[in-house]
Amino acid sequence: MVDSGLIIFSDLDGTLLDHHDYSHAAALPALEVLRRNNIPLVLASSKTPSEMAPLRAEFGFSHCPAIVENGAGVLAANAPDIASSGSYEKLLTQLEDLPKALRMHFVGFSQMTVAEIATSTGLSHEGAVRAKERCFSEPGTWHGDDAQLKTFLAVLSEQDIFAKQGGRFLTISFGGSKAARMAEIITMMQDETGKKPVSIALGDAPNDLEMLQAANHGVIILNPAHAGIPKLPEEDCGQITRSIQPGPIGWNEAVLNHVSHYSH
Repeated sequence: MVDSGLIIFSDLDGTLLDHHDYSHAAALPALEVLRRNNIPLVLASSKTPSEMAPLRAEFGFSHCPAIVENGAGVLAANAPDIASSGSYEKLLTQLEDLPKALRMHFVGFSQMTVAEIATSTGLSHEGAVRAKERCFSEPGTWHGDDAQLKTFLAVLSEQDIFAKQGGRFLTISFGGSKAARMAEIITMMQDETGKKPVSIALGDAPNDLEMLQAANHGVIILNPAHAGIPKLPEEDCGQITRSIQPGPIGWNEAVLNHVSHYSH
């Protein structure tokens, strides 16, 4: 990484990528400004390492680490993948040991075919294959009622399994968060440069909340496709703001505004 004094952490789906077609075309001007000014962009998403690596390269930020599977792991700079730790296999085993009356209501990616994942996400066949190659976490859809979900989450918690709601899926894992990984990366950058960078985080869904609150500046990106994030106390003091435009359009405006502010 370089000593820019600024570091951007960004969610992908519904934020830097359009919720419906996954396009980032509207964000190209801001991405070019980041590259030109050597400002690190750390992608932070529920996506797998095999999904993240080609996206990171396409954006021109392979030299930056990436936070994968909702903070369950970090893809190192310039690394093509992460070696399996056995965490995902253990997670699936514990899922299958849950009471059938609860387990039956959660349909995870491990139970879906590549075609079913492509249909439910809007990804291409190749993208769905990568989404199924998981290392740490299991996204899925809940088909029970709210009371059953509450019980399901409580039983998971007893086994030290955590659940996070994203824009599309409920994702379970043994823990780790975007905010915790963000703190680790900031510390690493501070060790490299000798000063703590100013952090800007952007996201659209509840699983981005901790990251937004932990950053120096958080931006909630409008996503009309879901309920989004409720009003936060940090908005009153201006630490967290909201985009007016959705997805990559709002992302582009927010990033350009922050970079412009810190360039003066």
